[in-house]
Amino acid sequence: MKKAKLLIVDDQQTTISQLRSEFREYEVDEADNGRMALKKIKEDKPDLIIINTTTAGIDGYSVLSIVKSSPDTHNIPIILTTAMEGAEDRAKSLEKGADDFLIKPFDPAELQGKVKTLLRIKSLQDELTRVRQFLVSMAQIMEDKSEYWAGHSRRIAGYAVRLARKDLLHPSWLEEVKIAALLHDIGKSTIKESIFLKPGKLTAEELEMVKSHPAAGEKMCAVLTSLKPVLPIIRHHHERFDGGGYPDGLKGSEIPLGARIIAVADGYDALTSERPFRQANSPLEAVNILRENAGSQWDPQLVELFCQLVETGTLNSEEESKKA
Repeated sequence: MKKAKLLIVDDQQTTISQLRSEFREYEVDEADNGRMALKKIKEDKPDLIIINTTTAGIDGYSVLSIVKSSPDTHNIPIILTTAMEGAEDRAKSLEKGADDFLIKPFDPAELQGKVKTLLRIKSLQDELTRVRQFLVSMAQIMEDKSEYWAGHSRRIAGYAVRLARKDLLHPSWLEEVKIAALLHDIGKSTIKESIFLKPGKLTAEELEMVKSHPAAGEKMCAVLTSLKPVLPIIRHHHERFDGGGYPDGLKGSEIPLGARIIAVADGYDALTSERPFRQANSPLEAVNILRENAGSQWDPQLVELFCQLVETGTLNSEEESKKA
C-alpha cells in the first residue's frame, strides 16, 4: 500500500526532527520556509501539511491561503502549529481554512490522531473526486456518440467559465460552474436520442420527456455529496428569465447565477450548431438573437457580457481556452 506523503514546514530543526520520529510510517518531506513549502506543494502534492504559523519568509497563514484558494490543492488538509497559546490564534487559523490547529509542545497521541483522521477524510474526498471525474467522462462519451451533440458540454464549460470570469466570480465558483456545465445535460441519457434528432415538431408527450432531463440529471448527480453545490445549476439551466422555463418556472434572480450563466452559453452553442431541423447561425446572427431575447429568455446583463466576448474575439481565443 502506498504511504501517505506528509510535508512538515517549520524553521526549527528540532520540531522537524520530532515530527519525523512521530511519523515514520509515512513518507515525510520538510521545508524550513514558506517559499520552499509552496514549491514542494506544487511539485509533489503532499497528502497533508503541518506548518508553523510563523514560518520564515511567507508565513503559515499565507501558505494556507494560497493552498486553499487553488483548485489543484484546496483538498490538502493543513494543520497549523504555533508556540503561542491563545484562542485568538486558533480562531484565526480555522477562519482562514486550516483543518486543525496545534499548540507546541505537541501531545504525540493527539497529533497522531488528528493526522490519521484528516488523512482518512482526504482519502474519501479523493475517491469522490475520482467518481465525479468518471461521471463527467461518461457524460462526454454519451455526447460524443451523437453527430449533433459531440463536444457540446465541453464547449459550454469553456463558454460558461469565460463568462463567469468576466462577471468577476470568485475562483472557487469557476470550478463549480465548469463541473455543472460538463454535467448539465447528463439527464438526456434517460431519453431516446431519436427524440432529439427528430426533424419535425415534437409531440406534447415528447416535449415533456425533453423537459424532464434537467431534473433527471440532478437526480443522477445527487448520489455524490461532492456534487451538491452544482445540483441547483444542473436542475435550473433551462429556466427562463421571465419565468416561462422549466422545470420549476423560476424567474429572474430566483434562478441560480450558475444556471443563468450556463443558459446563455447553452443558448449560444445551440444557435451556432447545426440541428436536424435548421442550419447553424453565424456568431453575429447568434449575438443578435441573444440580445433580442435578453430579459425574456436570458439574463440581460449576462447576455451583454457574453456578446462582448464574442464581438471582441475573446470567446474562443487561445489564451482564454487555456484558462478555461
